[in-house]
Amino acid sequence: MASIKLSEYFSEIYERGKFPRFKVLINGEWTETSNKFDLVSPTDGKKTAEISSVSEKDMRKTIDSAYASKIKIRSMAAIDRIELMHVVMRGLEEHREEIARALMAESGKPYKSASGEINAAIERIRLSMADSRKIMGEYLPGDWSSDTSKKIALVIREPVGVVLGISPFNYSVYTSIAKILPAILSGNSMILKPPSSNPIAFLMCAEIFRKSGLPDGVLQVITGPGEKTGDYLSSDDKINMISFTGSTEVGKHIMTISGLKKTHMELGGKGTAVILEDADIDLAAKECVKGSLELAGQRCDAISRILVVDSVAERFLDAVKKHLSDYKFGNPLEDDGVTIGPVISKKAAERINKMVEDAVGRGAKLVSGGGHKDAYHEPTILMDVPLTAEIANEETFGPVITIIRVKDKEDAIRTANDSKYGLDSAVFTENFYSAWETMKALQVGNVTLNSAPSHGTSYFPFGGVKDSGSGKEGIGYSIEEMTNLKTIVLDLAPGHLGKEYTGKFKD
Repeated sequence: MASIKLSEYFSEIYERGKFPRFKVLINGEWTETSNKFDLVSPTDGKKTAEISSVSEKDMRKTIDSAYASKIKIRSMAAIDRIELMHVVMRGLEEHREEIARALMAESGKPYKSASGEINAAIERIRLSMADSRKIMGEYLPGDWSSDTSKKIALVIREPVGVVLGISPFNYSVYTSIAKILPAILSGNSMILKPPSSNPIAFLMCAEIFRKSGLPDGVLQVITGPGEKTGDYLSSDDKINMISFTGSTEVGKHIMTISGLKKTHMELGGKGTAVILEDADIDLAAKECVKGSLELAGQRCDAISRILVVDSVAERFLDAVKKHLSDYKFGNPLEDDGVTIGPVISKKAAERINKMVEDAVGRGAKLVSGGGHKDAYHEPTILMDVPLTAEIANEETFGPVITIIRVKDKEDAIRTANDSKYGLDSAVFTENFYSAWETMKALQVGNVTLNSAPSHGTSYFPFGGVKDSGSGKEGIGYSIEEMTNLKTIVLDLAPGHLGKEYTGKFKD
């Protein structure tokens, strides 16, 4: 049975009992709510804990506290904010193993994936000094234009106010911290809603933030059903910005109810790998298997379909089958060597399997896998998938390697771009000119050459186009999303300063 056992350091975030009952963080205090819901581990389908479900009264208190606390973080010196985050980083380093084990128990992640996520969060904070470069603004001398010749301007960045962050289940710790970090560094207060399916590891991180000295009310963390909680928070006028990572459907809904708030949407994707005839086939296969199966395919930047030029398709398939043996499927709580565990729920596994069955029913070849039980779906290879199949067009979010034949490079580009999504892609070729032409032609926010997409600490900016969202995440770029530009114009003429425009050289 998956169990959550925490050290004394985290004793305030839950109440002991047959199952630990986790609280919410409102105005600096861990608070019990009147309603709870059960957390079920995908590793064994059994209840692991009870999670607080906030009421409207709880949410009203949360919003009001965050709104009132804006001044606390905005008035803190920026260097203090950065040094505070480094205290948080040391706390994460001290408790990384415990957090990783909790993440494994609640979400079914293999050990390597869970520990890697915590390490990425730590590294993201370590690089936080680079974020500050994006807050410094600029000086504009006015004498480059005739109508402003005796004026100057300062263009500065100011915090938006209260940021609402909504995080997904696949990277519940890293994505949450990647939202909190730029929000607080730029002087905003924040309300963070972690995923209902696996919030515990992040609640532990929130306690590290609290104990590190973050002023009460600057970070609020609440849990509850996504639709009810998300709708209430997103539509409230005291929320100034929403940073959402999740499905396209939910992202579109949030935008319809949020009014004129700033929004950053990191939504669904149909990551496409293009394998051209002059690719290093073994490298391409190895990277495509990794990109398709890592975290059981539950990544928005996963390789969700592979377009391979017909002349090398059989060689590519043979190499894929070889590299599939590099992965071990099973229960990660029973064997730390497991690299592919369950998906997030039995319902998710059933959805994935319906997509596989639909593809086979339309003529795709089931090369390997295809079975499922409870929350476990076997790593699966589908060959010659027709473009009419659902799995050829919709986000899979499961451990399926979907291979589609194309005639040539031009056919690959047309097929890749005939998608409502535009998040991530990869191109495999040894020819620089083919690489450049293809990468420029793909209608996506991110494209990688000769490697599976991987964003790590978000050092490079990351974000999609079309139905994959708007805005960019990444060191420095997230800061820009969470600040407003303000132009301060100073007229120097009353002080007999500034440069006189003569107009004598005008045509």
